[in-house]
Amino acid sequence: MALITLHDVTVGFGNAPVLENISLSIEPGARACVTGRNGEGKSTLLKVIAGILEPDSGEVLKAPSTRVAYLPQDVPEDRPGTVRDILLDALHDPARAHVADALCTRLSLPPEATFNALSGGLRRRVLLGCALAREPHLLLLDEPTNHLDIPSIKWLEQFLATAPFACLFITHDRAFLRAVAKTVFDLDRGILSGWDCDYPTFLRRKADLLADEAVYWERKAKKLSEEEAWLRRGVKARTCRNEGRVAALMKLRQEFAERRTQGGNATLTLAADGRAGDLVYRCEGVTFGYDPAKPILRDVSLRILRGERVGIIGANGSGKSTLLNLILGRLTPQTGEQRLGSNVKPAFFDQLRGALDPEATVAENVAEGKEFVTVGGVRKHLYGYLGDFLFTPQRARTPVKALSGGERARLLLARLFLNPGNLLVMDEPTNDLDVETLELLEEQLANYQGTLLLVSHDRDFIDHVATSVLVVEEGRVTAYPGGYSDWQTAKARQEAAQQAPAPKAEAASKPAAPKRDNSATRLSYKERRLLETLPSEIEALEAKVADLNAQLTAPNADYTALSAELAQTQSTLDAAVEQYLTLEEKAESLK
Repeated sequence: MALITLHDVTVGFGNAPVLENISLSIEPGARACVTGRNGEGKSTLLKVIAGILEPDSGEVLKAPSTRVAYLPQDVPEDRPGTVRDILLDALHDPARAHVADALCTRLSLPPEATFNALSGGLRRRVLLGCALAREPHLLLLDEPTNHLDIPSIKWLEQFLATAPFACLFITHDRAFLRAVAKTVFDLDRGILSGWDCDYPTFLRRKADLLADEAVYWERKAKKLSEEEAWLRRGVKARTCRNEGRVAALMKLRQEFAERRTQGGNATLTLAADGRAGDLVYRCEGVTFGYDPAKPILRDVSLRILRGERVGIIGANGSGKSTLLNLILGRLTPQTGEQRLGSNVKPAFFDQLRGALDPEATVAENVAEGKEFVTVGGVRKHLYGYLGDFLFTPQRARTPVKALSGGERARLLLARLFLNPGNLLVMDEPTNDLDVETLELLEEQLANYQGTLLLVSHDRDFIDHVATSVLVVEEGRVTAYPGGYSDWQTAKARQEAAQQAPAPKAEAASKPAAPKRDNSATRLSYKERRLLETLPSEIEALEAKVADLNAQLTAPNADYTALSAELAQTQSTLDAAVEQYLTLEEKAESLK
């Protein structure tokens, strides 16, 4: 028997219904997700199922004794009490303290820590504990991965895989969708369709459906055009046949008038502002901590070159934001040296949306009273520019405090893209964005000609954008080539090598390597020649890398051949840059 059944449920807030004649059933043990663009009504659907929102029409049927728990998208900023106290409140029974202790153990929560002192990820775990305290038969999760770090997301995937209750969730995290969802409910223009398959299969089938729909309406449009032309020529006789044809035309007009098309995609255009030097950032032996006895980062040495797209990975509280603030010059290291390269212009995307004024309108937050903006050297009307980010003129006059999480994320992107600098620093840009906008953002960042530093817990996003990753663990920062999956592969190899038995010592020791001669006082002719020719070679290699990246985005690209050529060209470029920087440092030291 189904836990929850919806029959012909409709919900509207003034204009076209958000949910229109929705019907669905959720069975025991289900692992189902709700997909759809921002504003399609996904959160509204969860609130109807949870009983928080009453539908305008239709009915919601619940099996006898079925308990439903709901974990909302927003995490409270201020909630007094310890973790254990909050879980006890959710249990409504002080005598069940042992259950609160068991939840702390099950969710790896510190029972005596105050809620307000926890990270966003741990706060969300506490709220999950409150939901589980009800011992639900159905758990509803709205964007559960927001503010969770990668270890917590993977823990949640494993937890849900073996949980005894059914689960219905909304998320933009594609890796999470692939790992957890066994059924997909897709909300599209007020209509809900159920797909009894995993997420990758759903994507293929939905693409086929949209293609068929496009063909259907193309044929309808052709028919409408022909009938309109016939009517303009005039009806020759008031025959029954002609009257029927006119009536059919009127019906076709009505069908087009009532047609609900898919919402448009955001139009993102990102261009770097000026060209930085080859070396964007460098630090040697940097250590930082607010308490000198407990450094957050220890002995960090990095070199970031122009054009790199660097993903920064680490658990919450590991020091990722501290690293960003050091790079941006907002913090001064206690030991070690650091410097930004020449002509570096940083631009910052803040995950806390702190740059937005909640009382001001969307337009005021972007242009501060100006009617026109300049994007990539092109002058555009403000409302036209905001339309690229899916803000209608009416929505552009709305205060920021009334926006959804996805709209605030798009607004912050609109601000950022007006002044993108040539060092783009993004802290959790994927929170609240729908999949379509995420994919467009990925495309723009992949083609960005500046340097990118990206903190994200979205594994697919890092894989699609980053050329290298910095892993922050236990105060150390380690660089790996490639994206998140490449780091996981390298990590698995390292662990396997550590577990392998040590090789036997060779009987004959190898001769010691000759010592380097550091007595030179000037560059050789070959070195001086390389200093002159390497910049033009590097520039040519960079152009080739950019061209290969562009070719990879083509619909019929030979991915295998192009990827191999790109890897080889990138390797040659990295070696050339490394050689040039080494020679440049040597020349400076000799001066």
